[in-house]
Amino acid sequence: MPAKPAYQEFVEYVVKSMVDNPDKVKVEKTVDEMGVLLTLLVDPTDMGQVIGKAGQTAKSIRTLLKVVGAKHDARVNLKILEPEGGKKPTKTKAKESSETQGLEDLKL
Repeated sequence: MPAKPAYQEFVEYVVKSMVDNPDKVKVEKTVDEMGVLLTLLVDPTDMGQVIGKAGQTAKSIRTLLKVVGAKHDARVNLKILEPEGGKKPTKTKAKESSETQGLEDLKL
């Protein structure tokens, strides 16, 4: 098996260092005409640590990754894969009806 590129090792090292489940971290590489795309998979419980407050941690990782990639003459982007069931819950009917009732009360 060929050695992983430096930018892929970089992402694995940084993310594994900051999460609670480093054994569940995977970085998959795909190459197309746009450059290299690294897809990051982590345990669902570690998503908050990887994304950070207002996405700042993810943005920082991407910025550093671009620098490492440029140093190796590669255009590299990072996609953080959302785990299944990781979406925010939608509003329940009870919550919607209470919000609607609140709006109705304001109109009176």
